Amino acid sequence: MLQRLLLQVRSMCTKDKWRQVPKISPSVKGSQYFNKAFGEYLFITNTVTSGGLMAIGDLIQQEIEYRSHSLPERYDWARWTRLTIVGIAMGPLHHYFYKYLDSYLPRRNLFSVAKKILMDQLVMSPICISLFFYGVGMMEGKAFKECTKEINSKFVEVYMIDWSVWPPTQFINFYFLPVQYQVLYINFVTMLYNVFLSYMKHRETAEEHRKKYERESIKSAGTNHL
Repeated sequence: MLQRLLLQVRSMCTKDKWRQVPKISPSVKGSQYFNKAFGEYLFITNTVTSGGLMAIGDLIQQEIEYRSHSLPERYDWARWTRLTIVGIAMGPLHHYFYKYLDSYLPRRNLFSVAKKILMDQLVMSPICISLFFYGVGMMEGKAFKECTKEINSKFVEVYMIDWSVWPPTQFINFYFLPVQYQVLYINFVTMLYNVFLSYMKHRETAEEHRKKYERESIKSAGTNHL
């Protein structure tokens, strides 16, 4: 019953024409750019959106930290740059991985989708988590051993959240969406996930700043009282 319902829903949005980039009428403003972005220049689109949405995710987390007095200045642009670079680096990785999955498992039945999700979780997720912590950590000036130590202390926690977020997300991605939109869709979900990643990466530093702010506030209150 469930499979029949899913097939009916998918049939409305995954007809053969969906597997090609939809051609919007040239009379629609910007349609030519849209068609090129998700056709001829799909690699560039996936790479740019990956970096851009990582940047947005970190800005959201920095705003949260600033308002909770865990960040001394509103925006740390060096930190933002590091995460943006890692986001850009992940774009091509996702681009080719999803193209490979689509060619290796072209059918859109539940069995194929389940295999894609397992491959994504068992292969791509650990790679991306490692790339994130190693990439950002080494740009911070940390040694390889320091980055490895950080990954060892945070990997299980990040990976558990990863399993709670991505399987249902990827089911929609693999079962309903054409391959040319998969990275874009994933990037938008990743933007929210990136808030979590940014939090995990800078959790200790944010906690130190918050405690420092509290100590200075107590000290200042005591001085004013005297």
